[in-house]
Amino acid sequence: MKLPTEILARAANEARGLAIDAVHQCSSGHLGLPLGCAELGAVLYGHALVHNPDAPRWPNRDRFILSAGHGSMFLYSWLHLSGYDLSVDELKKFRVLGSKTPGHPEFHETPGVECTTGPLGQGVGNAVGMAMAGQMAAARFNTPAHPLFDYHVVALAGDGCMQEGVAMEAVEFAGHQRLGNLILIYDSNHVTLDAMADKTQSENTAARFRAIQWDVQTVADGHDPVAVLKAVNKAKKAKSGKPQLIILHTIIARGIPEVQGTAKGHGEGGAKFADAARAGLGLPADQHFFVSEPVREHFSAHKKRLVRAYKKWLKLRDAWGAANPELALLLDSAATAPDAAGLLAKIPLFPADAKLATRAAGRDVLQPLAAALPLLITGSADLFGSTLNYIAADRDFDPSNRSGRNLRYGIREHGMAAISNGVAYDGLFRPSCATFLVFADYSRPSMRLAALSRLPVIYIYTHDSVGVGEDGPTHEPVETVTGLRVIPNLDVIRPADPEETAGAFAAALARTDGPTLLALTRQNVPLFNEIPVQTRREGVFLGAYIAVRETAPLTHILLGAGSEVQHAIAAAKILGAGVRVVSVPSFERFNRQPAAYREEVLPASCRKRVAIEAGVTGLWHQYTGLDGKVVGIDRFGLSAPGPTAMKVLGITPEAVIAAANSL
Repeated sequence: MKLPTEILARAANEARGLAIDAVHQCSSGHLGLPLGCAELGAVLYGHALVHNPDAPRWPNRDRFILSAGHGSMFLYSWLHLSGYDLSVDELKKFRVLGSKTPGHPEFHETPGVECTTGPLGQGVGNAVGMAMAGQMAAARFNTPAHPLFDYHVVALAGDGCMQEGVAMEAVEFAGHQRLGNLILIYDSNHVTLDAMADKTQSENTAARFRAIQWDVQTVADGHDPVAVLKAVNKAKKAKSGKPQLIILHTIIARGIPEVQGTAKGHGEGGAKFADAARAGLGLPADQHFFVSEPVREHFSAHKKRLVRAYKKWLKLRDAWGAANPELALLLDSAATAPDAAGLLAKIPLFPADAKLATRAAGRDVLQPLAAALPLLITGSADLFGSTLNYIAADRDFDPSNRSGRNLRYGIREHGMAAISNGVAYDGLFRPSCATFLVFADYSRPSMRLAALSRLPVIYIYTHDSVGVGEDGPTHEPVETVTGLRVIPNLDVIRPADPEETAGAFAAALARTDGPTLLALTRQNVPLFNEIPVQTRREGVFLGAYIAVRETAPLTHILLGAGSEVQHAIAAAKILGAGVRVVSVPSFERFNRQPAAYREEVLPASCRKRVAIEAGVTGLWHQYTGLDGKVVGIDRFGLSAPGPTAMKVLGITPEAVIAAANSL
């Protein structure tokens, strides 16, 4: 089909008008990208992208990700014009409470928004994850007769995205993995928020990307629809197997002469010139949020073509399913949450004499779960040998083996987490990833977005305390668990023994409305054989449970998490029959339980409480109360063998006993 350049140019100007009107109306927002990239939006949504506004989650759609999420009115305008469930009234409510047009694109909030993109660079990482998921899907499900998955992932990034480290980590991974279905469009307008871009950057972007195994095109005039489409089509049809970068030179805030091409054009500064700008764009003075009939007719006709392509794919899907019933069942299983109890039943019990680190227990637990869940994938930031989360029955994902389930991310913790989010947004594969717990600070921004977007990513983070020992305070995460526990909707589980570890993995995999972090030890921990196996395993689901029940009138409650539960149990044996021990593997899960269960575990009548954990103490006071005490580490660690570090820092049964006796 010939490119209708005249109507797309008109659509570009009308999309500029929608952005100007929305930002002017709420006196807030960013005009630079929506105006500067309007022709790109017209080409993508008016011609080049394969999608269906009536089925926003069509599995074989092209994915478009606005990594420069501050330019959200770009995306909202084009989703509206394309026929998504995003009315003009929603555009008029831009940045208004409860609207479908929040200040930055939010997953779940707006049909057609593929991911939450606020912090710059995140969308680039998400796009890499989606592209990788597409390669995995094609390898797993396509047959010679039925190419079910052949979509592209297109991301739009600005200078801010390209400067952020997370984006560069992700694009290096994409180039090495030769993700040829990924197209990154760099809106190169030579402007950042504060100043012209040459104040903060001087790199040769094209040379850099070629060096990391990308194909690169440059479009000198990003406002020429023909040149833009030519570049997009070339990227889609590329045979090199490499990811594709299109450097698109544009003028920021094009259409508002007073600010275009300057840093003032980035935000809402140009909104005060709205009337003159609208006149210059040929928009009627008396009609705001204006879209002409010819533009409406073009997008309506284009939508019909897209729907026909979608229906053709549905027929392909039916034929594929009839010819490949087992694959069809596997594909359908992606939409079903696994049952936690069913997962537990697949994990063999640990030998009664087992004494191993919970990271090693996690290795053993992961294998049967991976066999039961073929769409579970796992990765590590150059630490498989330490995090022990490799799926032994499978191989690496790489250009020669797209069905591999083990991902070698290299030393790229932030990129790893953002890529994992992209896989989770895509929704077919279940991502997990691993590094040392102290490096959660390197991946935390992506983890926060996973929690915000309710993505079921699993973090298998090991070396969870000063038990790391000889590596010293830089590698001893005394504050990290607490810092993660305060992230809303992130479940942090710190299991105390191998059987709790089994429960932790099952709980994480059964959860589909948010991420879970498993904090696992490097050092060995004992198996609590005196506590029934099912009590330990299922107790993790509840977040906290009575590990040792008193055999006399209750006098004290000792609480602990992870490797320190053993100290609470040892202390209870000395303190006497009236002492209860409560294992608290997950604050978040326990706090979600009904009040009656929480009272059963921690009766308000018993105020003599002591908690122990090898980390900062602050959050434990919600359970110990003002009368209780917390044995912990409110300082950085030290370099010594793990047991020595624990003893010197006071993480011992004796410290628990002393605290209890002082109450």
